[in-house]
Formats: sequence, structure tokens, C-alpha cells
Amino acid sequence: MLVALIDSGTGLLPTAGWLRRLRPDLDLLLCMDPDHMPWGDRGEAVITGRVLAAADLAAERGAEGIVVPCNTATVTALDALRARCEPAVPVVGTVPAIKPAAGSGAPFAVWATVATTASAYQARLIEEFAAGRTVERVACPGLAEAIDRADEAAVETAIADAARRTPAHCAGVVLGCTHYPLVADRIAAALPAGVGLYDSAEAVARQTLRRLGLTEDQDALPGTIEVTLSGRPGLLPPNALAYPLGRALAAGGRPAPARTQPA
Repeated sequence: MLVALIDSGTGLLPTAGWLRRLRPDLDLLLCMDPDHMPWGDRGEAVITGRVLAAADLAAERGAEGIVVPCNTATVTALDALRARCEPAVPVVGTVPAIKPAAGSGAPFAVWATVATTASAYQARLIEEFAAGRTVERVACPGLAEAIDRADEAAVETAIADAARRTPAHCAGVVLGCTHYPLVADRIAAALPAGVGLYDSAEAVARQTLRRLGLTEDQDALPGTIEVTLSGRPGLLPPNALAYPLGRALAAGGRPAPARTQPA
């Protein structure tokens, strides 16, 4: 069974890693868009067009499921994508792990891009799942872009800046961008001991299995992993290979994604 993941860059790696871990026999098509990244800087029409173009390519390849492991693309293009693909092909979007963080009962922060932090989308999620809770919104300028470039120095600078602006009373941090789990260990190291991280990649992978009518089978024989770069067949680019998860996927192995709090 072929499942396509659509994102402009490395943000699809954590969800791909969880799918590979939970159902290694799935064939994965990783649809990246280096010609137009980052999508966060693009208008809604451009983002929707790029997502739909990737979905059309996936449909031509026979994809039986489509995952959008990108908050920006989910907010912008998910309705159009579902209108085009469902019910024949299930479509799964991404939602930041605000609900499980709120379930802890403790104050928490949401780290996200500048645009997402200021968005009505995030505000609605906080109102829906964390009404009455203490939620701190922490914008992380440049962090997603630094992760996508695999720029170690810029990543460290952006994390340190966000950590300094995260109030001490926060017992947890929601990783509100799908790129952030790639540096979860560095984020944890920058925060006080005991602060939990909440990430949605595992939950998105498990929801994908449910939508496909599949159960977890970690002992299944590995399927294939293919990559398209703005519609062209290719390989995972060097910035993806800078991360252990990217290297494991490129080698066709069974990666062990960073485990955060359950989402």
C-alpha cells in the first residue's frame, strides 16, 4: 500500500519516521517541494496549488492515502485536498498537540512559527482544547528555516532565544511546527529539567493507519521509500540527510523517531 506525504521540506520526516516504525511494510512517497519552499512565506493560492499538484502526482502513482505533515499546508489546503481526493483516498492533516498538553492540567507553551503564533487557527485550537488553561504563545523566528537548512548555529541561536522567552512556570512545550521534532533533543536541553515536549507526529501516523483500516505491525518487512522534488523523481536532499532520521529513511531502515509526550 502506497502512502504519500506532502510538505515543502524536512517537516515530513518525523511523521514518515513514525509510519516506518509502526507499519514498515507501507510504501512511502515523500513529496517535497524545494523549488517553492518555505511554504510559510507563500500566499494561500500558491500553497494550495503546490499541495494539489503533489496530490495529483501521488494519485498517478497509485497512492491509497495522503498525509499532510505541515501545519501551514493543513490550515491552507486541507479542505481543497479532501474535496479533490476523498472519499476514494483518505487525507490526514496535522494539528499541533495542544489537546494532550492541556490534558496534563499544567501551564504550557506553544512554540510555533511567527505566522502560526499569530494565526486565528492556533487561537481556535487553544480556545477549543485549552480554555481556562495557562497557555503561553512563543513565536520562534527562523527556527523552522534553520532546521530546513540544517544550519546548526542558527538552530542553536533560535532555540536559545525561544527558551529564554518561555516562562518558567511552563511544565510543557508543544512543538507547533512539524520541523521542530528533528531537534527535539536540543530543545529539551535548552529548557529546564522536567519540561515535557508534546509533538503530533506519532498521533498523525496512527490516525493514518486508522483511516487506512490498518493496525500496527512493527515486524512487517520494509516497503519502499521514494522521493519527489517539486514533482521530479529524486533522493532525500543533503539537508534531510543531516538528521539521523533522514539518513535512516534514505537507507530504507526502521528509524526510531524522537519520543515526546503522547499526543
